Amino acid sequence: MNCIIVDDEPLARKAIEKLVGQTDNLDIAGSFNGAEATKDFLATNTVDLVFLDIQMPGVNGIEFARTIPKNTLVVFTTAYHEFASESYEVDAIDYLIKPVKPERFQKAVDKAQTYCKLFHTEQANSNIENITTDYIFVRSERRIFKVYFSDILYIEGLKDYVIIYLATQKVITLMNIKTIHELLPKSFFVRVSKSYIINVNNIDSVDNNTVYIRENEIPIGNIYRDHFFNEFVTRKILSK
Repeated sequence: MNCIIVDDEPLARKAIEKLVGQTDNLDIAGSFNGAEATKDFLATNTVDLVFLDIQMPGVNGIEFARTIPKNTLVVFTTAYHEFASESYEVDAIDYLIKPVKPERFQKAVDKAQTYCKLFHTEQANSNIENITTDYIFVRSERRIFKVYFSDILYIEGLKDYVIIYLATQKVITLMNIKTIHELLPKSFFVRVSKSYIINVNNIDSVDNNTVYIRENEIPIGNIYRDHFFNEFVTRKILSK
């Protein structure tokens, strides 16, 4: 898997370059100090993964991410926590806080490599094959999986795919998140951001910005927050 680094700070680029050099199966295809130079490179080169700063002169990372080719994955690298929720609205697969720790960097790379492998093996005609009262059939990797609604922890949308996270496996299929959301029971599936749908029956806890399901932290988008809390949280809170 190849990658590029986009950051206006030379020391920050060097730090990511060092981490890439320590990571197996990851090669640097380029390193850039801003969006314009990166845009020219992407116009003539195929890139699997972009490590992208957010706060940059001119076009910032969030805006630039909207223009990156659909088959290129994005990991934001920034010193600011407050952009985390917004980053998932542009289909970023991860969000790293500077200074980036090696173990956290490796986790992001592992996630990117998993997505690349899944996408490269996925068939173009995969979709939701059938729906019944309590389960769906999903085409994935030349098989049809029977998926019970109760087993779904959450669903992540990435580009033109959705990844259905179950307790013991992940099922990926070629479908956008809006389409699958329309097929799911609205009584216990709710969209909490542009990129995530959760099964409220499997929530462990929530705070103002995050839903916690087992070891997973799912960000809550600003435009989805009021509906989620009003319809699925506030009404259920015990009071005297």
